[in-house]
Amino acid sequence: MLTTLNSESVLEVLRPVQDPELQKSLVDLNMIRNVNIEGGNVSFTLVLTTPACPLRQFIVEDCERAIKTLPGVEQIQVDVTAETPHQKGLPDRTGIDGVKNIIAVSSGKGGVGKSSVAVNVAVALAQMGAKVGLIDADIYGPNAPTMLGLEGSQIAVRQSPQGEVLEPAFNHGVKLVSMGFLIDKDQPVIWRGPMLNGVIRQFLYQVQWGDLDYLIVDMPPGTGDAQLTMAQAVPMAGAVIVTTPQTVALLDSRRGLKMFQQLNVPVLGIVENMSYFIPPDMPDKQYDIFGSQGGEKTAQELNVPLLGCVPLEIAMRQGGDRGVPIVVADPDSASAKALSAIASQIAARVSIAALA
Repeated sequence: MLTTLNSESVLEVLRPVQDPELQKSLVDLNMIRNVNIEGGNVSFTLVLTTPACPLRQFIVEDCERAIKTLPGVEQIQVDVTAETPHQKGLPDRTGIDGVKNIIAVSSGKGGVGKSSVAVNVAVALAQMGAKVGLIDADIYGPNAPTMLGLEGSQIAVRQSPQGEVLEPAFNHGVKLVSMGFLIDKDQPVIWRGPMLNGVIRQFLYQVQWGDLDYLIVDMPPGTGDAQLTMAQAVPMAGAVIVTTPQTVALLDSRRGLKMFQQLNVPVLGIVENMSYFIPPDMPDKQYDIFGSQGGEKTAQELNVPLLGCVPLEIAMRQGGDRGVPIVVADPDSASAKALSAIASQIAARVSIAALA
């Protein structure tokens, strides 16, 4: 039994306390820093692996319980901060200066709400304290500016020694680049693969992103040029597959998932969107319009996590149309809570992969 209250004894009693996600000692992970003892007052800094840690309070309470076993402890002060680990990736892919983790949000087919999930996850991560960027890589159907309340905005283009550099737009805590800023509202993009490849690389490497914990990439549906460009160009922390419970959507989502695996991109998990419909006049009722438990069954069959299920609510569509994501417009709604939980799950799995 330790009988002396000093920094060494504090670290010793904290050594058995583990990060619940990483299953490793906080002390061994260097997450306990700046231990200070003044009489019976103990203070230290807890450095989490993501600002979006869903178990933050749980970890703090575990630390406090451990320290209280030491004699002479009167008060405990825990300063919580975060350092998001940098994804290592494959050596033949070029990272982006200042960007720690690049995450693709993809789907096998259109119409499953992939962009709504990508936008809300990005905003939710920013609400949790992370520095977040969003690339709207759906070049043929760029909708992110509308969903983020940036429709009609302009992005600045400036000259640098390396050539043209784009300044991203910003709203709801998220930096955004999109083809929607570079073309007229009704102008179609009629391009072949090489031009698509070029503009995606421009969005990656010729944008002044600054320091980002997470760069979310809203991919176009399918398994085409955009997915290949992303997977082969940058070291990606992982991909999130969005589907609905409907059999047709699930079949296509499986193909999208397998594509990322074949390209050596980790699959962080599946998000089941439009899981059930909640009528606004009967919030206690649920209707399985697109079937039920399809995402859960697919996740089990393919041995990947189910990150969460998002209900279909009218308020979510309304928020996207008027540029106020549901996690901002109605954070207490069922869909906002689900999306925030999904954002936390994504952040946790990125940290696990980076520190593995």
